[in-house]
Amino acid sequence: MLDITVRTENRQKHVRVSEDTLRDLALRIGADGDRFLVVQRIPDIPDEFIQVWHEDGGGFQLEHRAGAPDRHYVTEGGDARKVAAVMARWARREVAWDRGLGWQPADLPLPDPVEELDAEVGDVVEERVRELLRCGYDDREWLTETAEEYLVDGEVRPVSRAQAAALVDRLWLERVAESADWVGVTYPERITAAFRALDGAGITARENFTCCRNCGTAEIGGEGDDDARGFVYFHAQCTEGVANGGPLFLLYGGFDGTAESSAEVGREVAEALRGQGLTVEWDGSPESSIQVTGLDWRKRLTG
Repeated sequence: MLDITVRTENRQKHVRVSEDTLRDLALRIGADGDRFLVVQRIPDIPDEFIQVWHEDGGGFQLEHRAGAPDRHYVTEGGDARKVAAVMARWARREVAWDRGLGWQPADLPLPDPVEELDAEVGDVVEERVRELLRCGYDDREWLTETAEEYLVDGEVRPVSRAQAAALVDRLWLERVAESADWVGVTYPERITAAFRALDGAGITARENFTCCRNCGTAEIGGEGDDDARGFVYFHAQCTEGVANGGPLFLLYGGFDGTAESSAEVGREVAEALRGQGLTVEWDGSPESSIQVTGLDWRKRLTG
């Protein structure tokens, strides 16, 4: 798998894909509403990406950026297979990945200077963004929107889009640097491994799913396969709780609505978690939540 995130014009997001999948995505684009791919490494670093544009009947325009606007380059990339191969070399950080492609500067204008935030406003928004970075599930685009909207009061908007983006990028890079010192498999990665196993075994398993229990319960039935036996998830409020040092609360149940099936799902969830070396507190009752305790929540950012 390539350690990348691929975004498409039709708002799909593909995380850690194979080179074959990247090639297939490049072969697919061209129709109205599905004409480009943007590829970012994991973790996403601001203003570092490679992207391709293609419209049926035309060629492939390939671009890459390595920081400031004066480091944004463009070329005609040949066919889809060649473009995908270049993108894969970029993703792997191969030496001279860009050789022989005739890159030209994109000549983008320099952005306008960003006015500093009011100190009090900046402190409040920064605290909220740090909380969400500790949770670890949001990308920079969503964090920027959150920062921009967080203190809106009617027509009063104390944070501009540019100010929000600058704040998020600074804090994002701090978190990326911090995570570079993390060694081995983290607790969130153990959760992910357990959930993937459960999902493959007929239990719809979702992390950081919806904003609250009411929404999660209403929507989880439409998430998995038609033949799924049950579900387990934790919502955004649960994520914030564990990121702030508490246990992780999991909600679960059987899709047939019986206590027996819910208890069986609970047993399978607890077993999968313990199989990943996690500490589980659950009394076996389908009326009780499952808690995963003793977690040092170090969620590596994706983007």
